[in-house]
Amino acid sequence: MPAPKAKRSGDRIVAVTGFLLATAAAFFPWYVFFNQESFGIAPMGYSETRDLPESGGRSVVNVSPLAIPDENDGSAEPSAFDPITTATVSNLGEEGSGGPPSATIVDPDRTFPGKPLYKLLHVANGRALIEDKSGMYIVRIGSVLPDNSRLATLEKRDGQWVIITSNGEVIQR
Repeated sequence: MPAPKAKRSGDRIVAVTGFLLATAAAFFPWYVFFNQESFGIAPMGYSETRDLPESGGRSVVNVSPLAIPDENDGSAEPSAFDPITTATVSNLGEEGSGGPPSATIVDPDRTFPGKPLYKLLHVANGRALIEDKSGMYIVRIGSVLPDNSRLATLEKRDGQWVIITSNGEVIQR
């Protein structure tokens, strides 16, 4: 017995549809290649960007996580001492006294002595661009700096811009 005709026409429709889809999938990349202006990323127009625009601005655009002070959640009093023991140093001349070695109390709010952790790159429109090892930041007077101090003033000294921090440090360009 011959197969019913309705079943064969359904197979042909599926085969023709599959062939048309395969053909469209094969030629679509070529269509995109030859019409890139319709599918590509539009070029961005550049303008004069020498100085930042005049605006009030935000106090801080981006801040290092180290510059953000921890919120006191009331769980414990802040301690002046580091709870992790890292090394011991003997006090020469005090070993024979028999008493415990004397410890000096260090102010925890004082920053590490030496060079600042960041450098000044550019100053414009009351804002300064600074850089540290984790990135670049735009700050203005009152902003928190990476060493947990605040930007006090922006001044021009001897033709060079300097920033003065709340710690009294002067950082030159």
